[in-house]
Amino acid sequence: MSAAVSFYEQAFGLTQRFMHESLQYAEMETGGTALAYVSHELANSNLPDGFQENSLSARPAGMEICFVAEDVSSAFLCAVEAGAVAVVEPKVKPWGQTIAYIRDPNGILVEIASPM
Repeated sequence: MSAAVSFYEQAFGLTQRFMHESLQYAEMETGGTALAYVSHELANSNLPDGFQENSLSARPAGMEICFVAEDVSSAFLCAVEAGAVAVVEPKVKPWGQTIAYIRDPNGILVEIASPM
């Protein structure tokens, strides 16, 4: 949990909102909502049939977290320097938006996109 919090602090400048003393749950301040994490142990205890763990050795899950950044290239480099795995380098889409993809150290897919 501490590593996940540290990654999002370094990569995207988020601040920790809350971390439970058990280190099984944490929230990051994002403004209007929270980006929350649970440990695999807690997730398994919450879901009777378990869940599919994220892993950098497997394809990403069919969901993503997206951060909007004015400078996608700089945000992408900062995330990689903080420990992310580069997936798609920044590129301009036909509609004019710049996007890039990384995977965080836990294997979660993260899009970095310019404002629409």
